[in-house]
Amino acid sequence: MNDEITLGELHKEIDLIQGCIVRMSDNAFRLKEWYITLIAIALTILLGQQCELIFIGIFVLAVTCVFWGLDAYFLKMETLYRWKYEWVIKSRKDGEKNYLYDLNPHNRNMWICAEKKNENFIDFVFNKTLWPLYGLMMVIGTFLLIISVR
Repeated sequence: MNDEITLGELHKEIDLIQGCIVRMSDNAFRLKEWYITLIAIALTILLGQQCELIFIGIFVLAVTCVFWGLDAYFLKMETLYRWKYEWVIKSRKDGEKNYLYDLNPHNRNMWICAEKKNENFIDFVFNKTLWPLYGLMMVIGTFLLIISVR
């Protein structure tokens, strides 16, 4: 029996990993859509009803924290799958057949230079693509809280 990986197996494994990457990035994109829509509608309604600024500030901060965390989670998972994809391409070319069809993104054995890769959640929270959107809203929510207390 041939122990080498077939081209069909390689393509299927790559397709499965690519599907995971696409799902994670799509989830993150849809999350941003929902976030912006929710904030816009809520601010329109709350400001139109002359609600207390403290309630608006708390709402903005709470919603921003939840969506920022979820977005960071999806970004982290997408990155882990990209690292897995990179390993599969390199190792399968070298004839490696271990972990065939393993889709566990936390399997550090399937990362190239795993010791150099950082999967710390906080690093994803403060990623250069997330903090401008969510950080700005945190500043706005905090500002509303501060001026409502005065």
